[in-house]
Amino acid sequence: QLMEDLWPPSGGQTWRLIAQAVDDGRVAFNRACVHLEPWQVVSYTLSVAFLTLWLRRIMKSDRPMTQRIRAAVFSAVRNIPWVKAQISEEMEKARKDLEETIHESDRKKEFYKFLPERGLPPDAIISEAELYEAMSEYTFYDGRVSGVMYTDYDEEHRKLLEKIFTMFAYSNPLHPDLFPGCRKMEAEIVRIVCSLLHGGSPSCGTVTSGGTESIILACLAYRNRAYERGIRHPEMIVPITAHSAFDKASQLLHIRIHHVPVDKNQRADVGAMKRAINNETCMLVASAPNFPSGTVDNIEAISELAQRYGIPLHVDACLGGFLLPFMERCDFPVPAFDFRVAGVTSISVDTHKYGFAPKGTSLILYRDVSLLHHQYFCYGDWPGGIYATPTLCGSRNGCAIALTWATLLYHGRHRYTERTQAIIEAARLIRAGIENNPHLEPLGDSDVSVIAFTSDKFNVYALADRMNKIGWTLTSLQNPAALHVCITMNHTKAGVVDDFLRDLSSACEDLVANPELQQTRTAAIYGMASAVPDKCLVEEVSYLYLDSCYAMPAPVVVGRTLSIEGRKMSLIGGQPPVFPPSSLASATAGGPI
Repeated sequence: QLMEDLWPPSGGQTWRLIAQAVDDGRVAFNRACVHLEPWQVVSYTLSVAFLTLWLRRIMKSDRPMTQRIRAAVFSAVRNIPWVKAQISEEMEKARKDLEETIHESDRKKEFYKFLPERGLPPDAIISEAELYEAMSEYTFYDGRVSGVMYTDYDEEHRKLLEKIFTMFAYSNPLHPDLFPGCRKMEAEIVRIVCSLLHGGSPSCGTVTSGGTESIILACLAYRNRAYERGIRHPEMIVPITAHSAFDKASQLLHIRIHHVPVDKNQRADVGAMKRAINNETCMLVASAPNFPSGTVDNIEAISELAQRYGIPLHVDACLGGFLLPFMERCDFPVPAFDFRVAGVTSISVDTHKYGFAPKGTSLILYRDVSLLHHQYFCYGDWPGGIYATPTLCGSRNGCAIALTWATLLYHGRHRYTERTQAIIEAARLIRAGIENNPHLEPLGDSDVSVIAFTSDKFNVYALADRMNKIGWTLTSLQNPAALHVCITMNHTKAGVVDDFLRDLSSACEDLVANPELQQTRTAAIYGMASAVPDKCLVEEVSYLYLDSCYAMPAPVVVGRTLSIEGRKMSLIGGQPPVFPPSSLASATAGGPI
């Protein structure tokens, strides 16, 4: 009767058949469940619901299905009580080990916990700072460190920066009316770098605190642009070799990120990028060069995609932005990467790397002001007044801007060209040496200043530890396992390249001849990271390391000053009280370490 009421004979025959099939299914299901008790029906229903939600959660990830399932299973196993206890025990061991490693260079093991009651004399503070500076075992200027310190020691430049610092130490671009000189400096920095990257008069941008902020701001601008165009769930397409700041921006700004693979030369797979484009895509990303292998993506091909689909293209030139323009002047081959490529709508470039300015300044540049406006923030209803800022920060370090401005003017095109020539020549020599090493295989094309390499003869991370023991620091990479060396001005000094290649060859020979040397700390860490399917465990270990950077060292008991004031008196000639170990508890009650 129900069937006839819903679909009378005059209705469509197809719908009657569908309804009949549904009704037959209902009857069959009820018949199958007639022997079940109510609690069983509820339990089975909840189980199916939770399973559906679990599958839906792992399906939303961008990772391959097998990897998602492995991670989900591993995460479930971690919650088994005895497994959880074992992991906690190992984590505690890792924490202690990391803290000991962090504090190895701190010989005094003394730590400020409270503000001194009386201020210290400048000489005492300088003496203390010299002790802190001496904690590092690296001199940086001898050319044995990959990246980090990009400039060499230039006494004239240092004296200039000291003078500029005294003039602009407390300046704040948030108040351009109070610090008009600082405002002008920032505007001039933007115009200088826009011109360097062939931006033309419409190009614009802002100075930021570093490459990560520059990248986040670009993502913010394109997310806001997408919102304006009705895209509610914007997505960006990023090569797997692009800087992890894009992943940070993805989390902060709720932009879904699609990682696309790279080809054998470590360039973004343009075909994969094209297949990933959809109606929600708000930006494409390319690197000039990427950090892992130093390879410049095929920006012209990606630009064609961007123009065809009307999608903004951001070029991350944080690493190469102050080398590539001057490489052209030195007649080195340079792939197209800047605003001369029609589809490029924004570029991030660091002045605190090969611009040789002090940390931390960078720039985010746009082809025109309409894109920059999507980066700005303004709140007009605040009781404190209309609040508008160009970047993420409110108050900003005007002194850093002034130091960058002075650095650009100090070096000029000629000095930047000379330095670029020296850096790229050193990089080419090291690349050639690695190509001639029978135990190593170059990774990527090394288009600029980074040379990456791997090995199928031994664990390449063991090579990093081996080189570290003889005074060289290399950067460890993963996916695939590899190392790289980032060439700076300090590598251009006489004998550095030859010494590096000689020691690298010797270390390779040692590892081949003595396989037991491959069991090293770095090899174990990266081996664990690649083997564990649940990356949350890797994150937890990383967080332990970050926590250790802020941890206090274990106190030294015997002969130790037990108060800040006592310690400071010792620095200025006073006689601090020294307590015997037996009175430690009473002496330190409520006191500092």
